[in-house]
Amino acid sequence: MRTLATVGITVVATLAAFGLGAAAVVGSGAYNIGADDHHTKLVLAIIERLRNRSVAVRARDIEAPNLQDPSHIAAGAQHYAALCTACHLSPGVTKSDLRPGLYPHPPNLAQEDMVDAPMAFWTIKHGIKMSAMPAWGKSLDDATIWDIVAFVRQMPAMSEETYQQLSKAR
Repeated sequence: MRTLATVGITVVATLAAFGLGAAAVVGSGAYNIGADDHHTKLVLAIIERLRNRSVAVRARDIEAPNLQDPSHIAAGAQHYAALCTACHLSPGVTKSDLRPGLYPHPPNLAQEDMVDAPMAFWTIKHGIKMSAMPAWGKSLDDATIWDIVAFVRQMPAMSEETYQQLSKAR
């Protein structure tokens, strides 16, 4: 019994020490949260793991509709052009005025294969805290968000000309 009590006290004392240390770091303001100063490798690894696991857990029960429908892809291209290109770029575009000031840098979705549609849907709908990724679910309905997902999944294989045609068609 004495050993179990010792282990319990050790665990509680260790957690309290970590908690006090974290409170001291936060309270001191020593960690620079400015977007123009990158995170340490450890902090970035923790944030990326937290983001990826959080989205995966919340998206696991979402069922994607048919994302191959050309009308949904075209509608998604128009919404993407209006809402997303300043941060996530588009085919043939390699920079924007807004992008250099963002940290963490948003992915260049014109060059990145979007494998998991439910995770993309959840991310677009709910956004990501402290990343400048807005929660588009506050202003777009689910059908529109799925259109954007349908488009984003096709965009890496798309030419600049095809993108221009789709994004301007109305």
